[in-house]
Amino acid sequence: MSRTALYNRQDALERALKLFWQKGFHATSLKDIEQALDMRPGSIYAAFGSKDGLFQEALEYYARSGLTELERILSNHESPLLGLAAYVRQLGGIREKDLPSRACMLVKSLLELGAREQAALQKVEMLLAGMETRFIEYFTAAQRLGELDSKADVTRLGRRLQAEVMGLRAFAQRDVDSAAVQSLAEDMALSIEAMRLDTTIST
Repeated sequence: MSRTALYNRQDALERALKLFWQKGFHATSLKDIEQALDMRPGSIYAAFGSKDGLFQEALEYYARSGLTELERILSNHESPLLGLAAYVRQLGGIREKDLPSRACMLVKSLLELGAREQAALQKVEMLLAGMETRFIEYFTAAQRLGELDSKADVTRLGRRLQAEVMGLRAFAQRDVDSAAVQSLAEDMALSIEAMRLDTTIST
């Protein structure tokens, strides 16, 4: 049986994700991809079409994983605001995790890609917009439950949270102490909890 038939697509995407996340799109060569995926060039092109195709699929895989983690944490809280606070708190431990980079892959790609990678850049914009939408939806849910002021601008809150998460992860990429990242995450979480009005929601 050929190597193409034997390969596991999810495993290939996980390997490609780690590679692109660490090195970036431009610095990743076809030889790097061959070695990371343990696939020949022909098999890579047959499976993903091109380096750009593989990169875009890796971006989608990364974004799906991020949304899954967000929804997993939120599902453990009846209160959307407390769920968002919990999500931010767990980001405080990002320097303790074995990741190719602490910075968000989508943000790194947004800053790296140019006009020549327009399709990939549009993919990044779409995926970031998707995460922003989820934040907005959770703030909207909090408003609907009466735990967030009815006059609050949920779109603005969702965008602010995304900007804060991006900033926290960029800060964590620096040579800083993990405790400093955790403290910032805690401040962010407390600011979300401070928005919460008295309700009958049990947590």
